[in-house]
Amino acid sequence: MGRKTRHLSFLQVLMFSLFSCVTINIYFPAAAVEKAADKIVQETWGKEAPAPEADKPGPEGLLDHGIPFAGLRIGITEARAEEADVDVTTPAIRALKESIRQRAESIKPFMDKGNAGISSDGLIVLRTDEGLGLKDKAALTRLISAENKDREALYLEIAKANNFGSERVMDIKGIFAKSWIKNAQKGWWVQSPDGTWSQQ
Repeated sequence: MGRKTRHLSFLQVLMFSLFSCVTINIYFPAAAVEKAADKIVQETWGKEAPAPEADKPGPEGLLDHGIPFAGLRIGITEARAEEADVDVTTPAIRALKESIRQRAESIKPFMDKGNAGISSDGLIVLRTDEGLGLKDKAALTRLISAENKDREALYLEIAKANNFGSERVMDIKGIFAKSWIKNAQKGWWVQSPDGTWSQQ
């Protein structure tokens, strides 16, 4: 009986260890994603990126590094590593950022005139075609389509690069939406969650 009890205890500890590892994988560092979103928006839409903050030392101990057991590490404190990985760009993310950055100067004149605006979900939309000829309207339509395609792809790539899972893409999109609106230039039109439009 004693041997069976010890065997069951070992299995219980092993299952707890595996569960602890799973909790690390599903951790979503919203604050770190928000910081990365602000940086990307500022870089791609022409605003100077803020200087990176110095790392703040944290307490050392078992809660920082987890408890090693049978080749596993128990604990959820690897969150710091997850946060640090959020703004590490893959080639795909860098390519999308560059595509958005290059297109920005073509979209901004339409934003300045109020023809295009930022919707509540952070995408670019055609608000009005007033003052636009057929050629300009067609150009703006193409720009909006390409821009929104890149933005959606960017959110997906960020989720992939950080192992967040596809279910977190909408969370990333929501965080970026707030950042696009927050960083909108004065005079640009933005949409609130209730659907109303206002100028920055």
